[in-house]
Amino acid sequence: MIVRKGGVADAAALAELRGIDGHKLGAYADWMAAHAATHLPFVAELDGRVVGAAWLLVAQRVPSNESLDRWYGDVQSVQVREEYRSRGVGGALMAAILAEARTRGLLHVTVHSSRRAVDFYRRNGFTHHRQLLLWEPDAP
Repeated sequence: MIVRKGGVADAAALAELRGIDGHKLGAYADWMAAHAATHLPFVAELDGRVVGAAWLLVAQRVPSNESLDRWYGDVQSVQVREEYRSRGVGGALMAAILAEARTRGLLHVTVHSSRRAVDFYRRNGFTHHRQLLLWEPDAP
């Protein structure tokens, strides 16, 4: 298995993993190109086929007196094809994302997990954090 940074050339495979309709592929690829500096896709390939992907959002926090250069990450859209689950694909993608986070000196990395995936993220070094709060608008 190879895990690598993805790009616009991977748009079709990434769109398919996300369940994005083919007629929206051009708009999806345009979105990827426009957000290439902040939304970093990582892909896992096996025998030349993309079998999984995960994204790292890299964003800057407001400067503080201690540091004017404060960046953090957020893991998004981790997906592994069903037939390749429980084979280490997700763990390899997370290792690549967290290595990128270390290289960039990110303050922290968050993830908004489904209940089903909490144990996966915990196995990959994430912990529950008591200070993370969430606000959601009322339904219309």
